[in-house]
Amino acid sequence: MRHFGRLLTALTGFLFILALGQAPAMAASLSGTHAWSTDTLTLRNGPGMAYDLTGEIAGKLEIKVLRCQRLWCLVDGHGGRGWTYKRHISFGKTPTPWPGGVNPDYPSGGPGSVCFYQGTNYTGTALCVGSGRVIQDLALLGLDNGFSSVRIDGNVSAAVCRDRFFQSYCERIITSQPVLDRYLRRSLSSIRVY
Repeated sequence: MRHFGRLLTALTGFLFILALGQAPAMAASLSGTHAWSTDTLTLRNGPGMAYDLTGEIAGKLEIKVLRCQRLWCLVDGHGGRGWTYKRHISFGKTPTPWPGGVNPDYPSGGPGSVCFYQGTNYTGTALCVGSGRVIQDLALLGLDNGFSSVRIDGNVSAAVCRDRFFQSYCERIITSQPVLDRYLRRSLSSIRVY
């Protein structure tokens, strides 16, 4: 009986140490949209101030955004997982928010088209659209997260975003790209062609 008690104590200790060793690796999700905390994020167990606090993520850290509602996003990062206010999240390549505004030199209005290709170097199945085309959710066309390169022909450009309804990380594409940026490659969910 004494050996069983020692074995049980040793096994419990081993599992506890194993769990501690796994904690940092499980701190951030592998899936989700890359983003940054622009300020300290207060995490809650639901999308609103009425929900209980679950943790906190420091400012200027990489996070993953798992999904968003109108004002709140479910995020995961070093500090925990929970819902936080969307205005403290930057979906850019760096923690500094994009200054915004419209560049008057962006090509727009056509004539021309933008073609999105499943493969790199303009290979595979393509979706070609002209100026004025807006696709808020590529999943409705069965094309979500499927493009790896973009060809621009003529006086057009495209705004592309990782999430539907032009949320999350977005870029304005003004020249052909044989390989999309790593944040966008096989991650496009909404498109607007100018």
